[in-house]
Amino acid sequence: MDGPKRHLRVRLRVTARRRGAYGDGAGGALGPRRRKCRMETPVLNSAAKLQRREIGGRQLAARGGGPAAAVPERFRNMQLQEEFDTYDDNANLFVKLQFLKRRSKINEIVAAKDIIFALANSGLCAAFNRVTNKRIGFLNLSPDEVIRSLFYNKNNDSLITVSVYASDNFSTLKCRTTPVEYIRRNQLDAGFPLFESESLKWPGFVEFDDVNGKVLTYSAQDGIYKVFDLKNYYFLYSIPDENVQEIKISPGIMLLIYDRTPSYVPLKILSIEDGKQLKFF
Repeated sequence: MDGPKRHLRVRLRVTARRRGAYGDGAGGALGPRRRKCRMETPVLNSAAKLQRREIGGRQLAARGGGPAAAVPERFRNMQLQEEFDTYDDNANLFVKLQFLKRRSKINEIVAAKDIIFALANSGLCAAFNRVTNKRIGFLNLSPDEVIRSLFYNKNNDSLITVSVYASDNFSTLKCRTTPVEYIRRNQLDAGFPLFESESLKWPGFVEFDDVNGKVLTYSAQDGIYKVFDLKNYYFLYSIPDENVQEIKISPGIMLLIYDRTPSYVPLKILSIEDGKQLKFF
């Protein structure tokens, strides 16, 4: 005698899915075209990126650093040590340009051992001693000198200033180097000018390459690029600017980008040591 028949119960689970949620256009059915949805990374501004880098975030947690809440702030132990002020009422005694007499924001700070140089937006540059925490003096030697840039040359422990002058209608760059030791002694006029043979009128320029130990100048008047040694400022070689649109410097080489032709952009790679051509394409 046959026993009671067993009925097999089949359960079917139906999940509601938004049409096209996985990009298959067919209601999201299972199949080889199924794709996993990925959350878009939120757009962050520069301040948020800096905060995430310094105090942790999802990237740090992914590297095994733990949750972001457990990461201590890296800057919380920093304390103010000293304040330096480039503004001085007595500056009226030696400068004659009105904008040099007004307080302005700091554009550039250069540290050279125990000396700090602060360049204001007005073009006034001051040197401070970190040992005594006092101002040594101003690097503007001429009453109409406006300093535009600073460069600390580690090769000979000197500071290079790039300036323009009101007497020249602020059109020509003038470079000057002063040993840091003389600046420390407040002998600010003990330096000497650089690249006097070059006409660095606009759009001419000077570029200091600390990695390769070279200086690149461009004289728009002569149409020539020149390379100097950063250690002793000796002239090394020149490059004519015929159809040269831009020069990019990398460790050991220089890339010359020429004017675009109808079909391509000519490029040339030179050795930065002697200017010899390595490749042209």
